[in-house]
Amino acid sequence: MLNKAQKVKFAQDEAKAIDKYKVVGIVPISGIPDRLLQATKNKMKPNAKFIFGRKTLLQRILEGNPKTKHMVSELGTQSVILLSNDDPFAIYKEFKSNLIKLEAKPNQIAPEDINIEGGETSIQPGQAVTELKAAGIDVKIEKGKVVIAKDKTLVEKGQVISTAVSKALHTLGVTPFKAVIQPSVMLSDNIMFRKEVLAIDTEKTTADIVVCFSNALALSMDRGYVNQYTVVKLLVKASNNAIALGVEAKLPIPGIIERLLANASAQASALNELNKPAE
Repeated sequence: MLNKAQKVKFAQDEAKAIDKYKVVGIVPISGIPDRLLQATKNKMKPNAKFIFGRKTLLQRILEGNPKTKHMVSELGTQSVILLSNDDPFAIYKEFKSNLIKLEAKPNQIAPEDINIEGGETSIQPGQAVTELKAAGIDVKIEKGKVVIAKDKTLVEKGQVISTAVSKALHTLGVTPFKAVIQPSVMLSDNIMFRKEVLAIDTEKTTADIVVCFSNALALSMDRGYVNQYTVVKLLVKASNNAIALGVEAKLPIPGIIERLLANASAQASALNELNKPAE
């Protein structure tokens, strides 16, 4: 436990340390299991620094540096300050990849439909069968093994999970909940990136942009709209159309006459072949 003087010095030192990093983030940790917090911290340790402390201490750290003063309002009841030199989107993606699955507890709201697949289980006959039946699952015993008769949606999305259902899910080893740490905001180059922006799928977004650009380019070419992306293609297209029209009209002008002479030569050669006496 730090005394008052030590806390002041710690806050001052960490406020100065912020300048060594390109990214400053606020990470809410309320309700996050300790094992997930430690696993995430250890996994990201080479590329990130985490500053733990009470809200008042973290507030002093942020207030102690001019570029992070405005981030004080982002602190929750339980938060961690994140410091890193990596790209904020890459940091967020790494956080998202480190998640754990959790068992359902009574009175929780189902995040998605919770489905149970029919078939043989590894559960031994006994009290477990009673628990499954209490949850509304159709089970039977075949050759000494517990078998679920058919697929079933045990809990629909948004419904409350009952005590009986939570026990059944525990027995079946179904873990419908996920715990993941997500930074609420990250500051990089004086730009605040919030969770809604950081959560964007960069690969999908890039692919969507490529498709949209291709469609826009095709439309611009079709309408003859001149811009930096179409001007060269339109000039080439216009040149080819002009040459084709000149050849069709047999105009004896530069750029056309050479093609007309080549066509005439080819036709003459073909006629010579046709009129060649048979041997």
